[in-house]
Amino acid sequence: MNNAHSKQEPRRSEDLLHSAEKRLRTIPAEPEPPVSPEDALRSLHELEVHRIELEMQNEELRQTQDELELSRNTYSELYDFAPVGYFTFDRRGLIREANLTAAQMLGTERQFLINQPFISFIADPVGKDLFAYHLKHVLQNTGIQRCEINLLGHGSANIFFGLLQSISMDASKGKDSFILCSIADGTATKELADELQKAHDTLEMIVCERTKELTSANLQLKQEVEERKKAEESLLVAYAEIKSLKDRLQAENIYLKQEAAEEHSFGEIVGQSSVLSQVFLRVEQVAPMNATVLLLGETGTGKGVIARAIHNRSLRKDRPMITVNCTALPANLIESELFGREKGAFTGAHVRQMGRFELADNGTIFLDEIGEMPMELQCKLLRVIQDGEFERLGSPRTTKVNVRIIAASNRNLEEEIKNGRFREDLFYRLNVFPIIIPPLRQRKEDMPLLVNHFVAKFNKKIGKKIETISKDTLHALQEYHWPGNVRELESVIERAVITSQGTTLQVLDRFDTFRKPGESGDQEVKALSDLEQEHILQVLQQTGWRIEGKNGAAVLLGLNPSTLRARIRKHGIHR
Repeated sequence: MNNAHSKQEPRRSEDLLHSAEKRLRTIPAEPEPPVSPEDALRSLHELEVHRIELEMQNEELRQTQDELELSRNTYSELYDFAPVGYFTFDRRGLIREANLTAAQMLGTERQFLINQPFISFIADPVGKDLFAYHLKHVLQNTGIQRCEINLLGHGSANIFFGLLQSISMDASKGKDSFILCSIADGTATKELADELQKAHDTLEMIVCERTKELTSANLQLKQEVEERKKAEESLLVAYAEIKSLKDRLQAENIYLKQEAAEEHSFGEIVGQSSVLSQVFLRVEQVAPMNATVLLLGETGTGKGVIARAIHNRSLRKDRPMITVNCTALPANLIESELFGREKGAFTGAHVRQMGRFELADNGTIFLDEIGEMPMELQCKLLRVIQDGEFERLGSPRTTKVNVRIIAASNRNLEEEIKNGRFREDLFYRLNVFPIIIPPLRQRKEDMPLLVNHFVAKFNKKIGKKIETISKDTLHALQEYHWPGNVRELESVIERAVITSQGTTLQVLDRFDTFRKPGESGDQEVKALSDLEQEHILQVLQQTGWRIEGKNGAAVLLGLNPSTLRARIRKHGIHR
């Protein structure tokens, strides 16, 4: 490669010399006849110009030679000290040229490589056959051809991996073509590649083993998932069956409880005790008649419910039953409420109003807490009972009505007569068919039916699902003396349904703090009465002596307003 470049560079210098000689040959060989001085000067001038041109051409030639020498030196350094070894082979594989790097790679000096067969530096027979095939392939094809063989370095023990890249400079010249080849030491690369391949093979083996393990584990997991799904499906089916059975049992339980309550109920009256059966019997006896009925019993025993049962079993059931709570009506308005009023009958009476007796014509009027009626109105009521007539307030005209009267009182009316607070003749007119309603403490056997009845009622109202009542709770309810009777029980059960968590009724009222009357001496009874009086007084003062309404004392005490008024009178509490 160095000689070829050196032969090409002097061509420009030779061209310049040929040009100068051509110019000299244009000068005549023999002197011509004498010329004029002007022609001589002209010829001299031309010769001087040719001389100058020759000198310039010689200078250019020297510069070219200097550049060629510099280029040759530079090329020689690049060629000799290149990072790869360069060889020039002939077609037989003899080394014609080599750079210093090539000589160092093979562990010898460059002059000892010239005309040496390159095949003698190949470490193994396989490599020698491969190199021979490589030379043949390079000579028969154009472009760069590559080959990988093991070469001998410093001695036969030092073998390195050679990467050959060869090209035929002129394959058309046959035996005269020379081959250019570069050789790089690929030992480190091959070792790294071998290690990488080994690591890859090891990783592949690990991946294969791990894949087998994971495949096996995945298969086992799938089987477990399938088994779990089957188990879950079985559990869901079983759960659905259990839920269906539970819903069915709950429905049957509620139905049976309701059926039992209805079996031993009288309209809205729930119970099966002997004392209550006597009440049912008397209701059945008097209901079809038009006789006046007097219901006697403590507050909360259900006198209003009995009155409704009598009306519903009477011939007047298609007409309304008008209820008058004598305790709830102010004394100055009770007359106009009962008998009506004309417009302008008193200050504030701007319109004519029909009284309760007129509304109850051909029906039933229920006078609750009749013992609270003022004395001045008791005579007018007696007249209605006797004659069936009255006058509206502010009217001279008599109004006749056909009304069945059911009265109720939680007071002992005979004692009221003795104390001058109730007319004796009115009592006899009302006491035609008395029915005494027993207090709840005398109906302990009715407690389970009543509790189930109220639980079912408030389950539906509140949206709860109370299903069971413990024996201890039922025993506590039965042992309590129930001063508020059924109405108090209903309030207790409603509170319990609201506060209970789960399906079991939880009664939070502390019944063990109360004593039943008769279980203690007179001093203890009096102390309890005084305690009740003080408690009622405090609540009345707290509410500004307001009895009814949302923020009234009756709500705070958990009592009916009429019951609270009765206890206020009982204890002689005054504002």
